[in-house]
Amino acid sequence: MRLTIEGARVIDPASQFDEITDLHIAAGHILALGAAPEGFSPNQRIDARGLIACPGLVDLNVSLREPGYSRKGSIASETRAAAAGGVTTLCCPPDSRPVLDTPAVAELILDRSQAAGNARVLPIGALTKGLEGEQLSELVALRDAGCVAFTQGLRPMGSNRILRRALEYAATFGLTIIFTPQDADLAEGGMAHEGPTASRLGLVGIPESAETVALARDLLLIEQTGVRAHFSGLTSARAMDMLADAQARGLPVTADVAAYQLLLCDEDLTGFSSQLHVMPPLRSADDRRALRQAVQSGVVQAIASHHQPHEAEAKRVPFAASAPGISSVEILLPLTMTLVADGLLEMPAALSRVTTGPAAALGLSAGQLSLGGAADITLFDPAQACEIGRNWLSRGANCPFIGKGAPVAVTHTLYGGKLVYQTH
Repeated sequence: MRLTIEGARVIDPASQFDEITDLHIAAGHILALGAAPEGFSPNQRIDARGLIACPGLVDLNVSLREPGYSRKGSIASETRAAAAGGVTTLCCPPDSRPVLDTPAVAELILDRSQAAGNARVLPIGALTKGLEGEQLSELVALRDAGCVAFTQGLRPMGSNRILRRALEYAATFGLTIIFTPQDADLAEGGMAHEGPTASRLGLVGIPESAETVALARDLLLIEQTGVRAHFSGLTSARAMDMLADAQARGLPVTADVAAYQLLLCDEDLTGFSSQLHVMPPLRSADDRRALRQAVQSGVVQAIASHHQPHEAEAKRVPFAASAPGISSVEILLPLTMTLVADGLLEMPAALSRVTTGPAAALGLSAGQLSLGGAADITLFDPAQACEIGRNWLSRGANCPFIGKGAPVAVTHTLYGGKLVYQTH
């Protein structure tokens, strides 16, 4: 398949390329930018005048719900949704059923994602067997089966001693550990940020210290063991200060924030909408401001969707009884582009937070447009506002942004040179 994308504004944050030009694709790879190679004759042309072409988005946290939770989603449905959002590379957490703690589960996910053919799926393995925090998973075998990192998610370790030994083992083999810091004892029973809003609504609060106490421990153990580490889904202003300080001291730590945390805060819970029940919780307006500033400064180099689709029944209950999570992979780009509309980031910097930034955080070969590289490309219209949810593809419709406007619309997504999504 030979394809030419004509007249797009091509932005590649990795190389700082930003020009209106043509892209020529053959055999799934980028053949040339600008003039077509001699003798090149495309089978298909895409008129991209007025559109922006950027690397396919890289999303570090997309729950696919397969195996085990077919009512919530499947690899086929959620990778289709990812393609509609311009995401061509995604990492899936290990909270499947069975837990992703064996090579067999990793291979199942990879086989089914390759069969679906919508996006590149990179599994994240469970740090401990069953995510129970006691016995280490077979980390090297999982790495060899395709896992790009390891995590406990929000599940606690059995003890700090076990965590330290796990990090020492990971450091020995050069494995990356992803932390989502939350002290289980401090957070127990909570469902919203501890503050005036939770008190007024009668919701049990989770203090900021649930995140920062765990973050402090993690940073100390990272420094001691030398493990390669990434922090996922940080939520508080104090955590941003601690992360910036650690980076200033030379610790090789990276971080992402959930896109919805950059737009929402605990004050939005006033209507008790279960669609806003997430974990870690939406924090204060001051915390949201600090997250946005950290994204702007580069202390946080990646924005992720933290996509968690649910069946309707899981959210059609009172707030306290609902399952936490937002279906959001389809709106990663529109939510990120609100930072451009708000004047917080220039377009290339915003795109870097969803392409080269997350790819670099986990050392992935993705998120850039390079000659001879894979033709993973997202095209979007920066001038075309759209209504979120009009052509929703995720099996989970648990999204508080459905029905609201978005500043941009994805028009085409190419994965390995194959057109996996187009609006018409």
